Amino acid sequence: MRPVSPATSNDLPENSAQQMRFTLRQRILLAAISFIGTSAIRLLGASLRFAWSEEEGATSERITRPCIYSFWHRCIFPAAFFFRDQRLAVMTSLSFDGEFIARIIENLGFRAVRGSSSRGAVGALVGMRQEIERGEAVAFTIDGPRGPRYVAKPGPTFLARATGAPMAAFYIALDKPWVLKSWDTTMIPKPFSRALIRVSRVMQVPADADEQALAKHHAELQAALERVRDFAEAHVSEVGSAEFPVARRKTLLE
Repeated sequence: MRPVSPATSNDLPENSAQQMRFTLRQRILLAAISFIGTSAIRLLGASLRFAWSEEEGATSERITRPCIYSFWHRCIFPAAFFFRDQRLAVMTSLSFDGEFIARIIENLGFRAVRGSSSRGAVGALVGMRQEIERGEAVAFTIDGPRGPRYVAKPGPTFLARATGAPMAAFYIALDKPWVLKSWDTTMIPKPFSRALIRVSRVMQVPADADEQALAKHHAELQAALERVRDFAEAHVSEVGSAEFPVARRKTLLE
């Protein structure tokens, strides 16, 4: 990884560095929603049958550190369960909706870095850079927080150029899930259903990449996100076959 100057709390914009303030009603709702959401992810996630698949050129370790991962907001439910307790840092938005997501994933062993492409973006990218500097892995729900769906934001490519950390994309497809009528068509797994994780090959962004080169690497990330989504959706019904054997989560993460 390229040497970078340490980031400090002074690098954070004032609004991002301060805790968000909520009314009493909002605090009660946040506590209730985070409890229900965490419980639902743990209960439904525990019943899923997972299989792992990756492209040629993927990292040898299932979770490489440091690394910059990107995935579509649509599969946040199974991703939150599968990658729980792995110390992954995830960017969440500075909003009420973003706060209950942050609290849920913190309950599941993630680190929430508050900020998004729409609010607190600079402060959040500084926070993600700090995680990379510590040798950790970070993840972006790359079309969040409000879409458009399946359109990748540029944050990971900027972070990869600044730090030298590799990028990778992943997607978790679910077999016949419940689909919410939300901007991202969030998937909720049915109990005991199949889930297929597909991971892309590694991508690197040179330190001297100019704007034209950055656009090329961003397009490469967009293409990787689309590939892993399409592959996983096409093959999730084959989970349990010889090609996509079911394994325990602990085994898959080894």
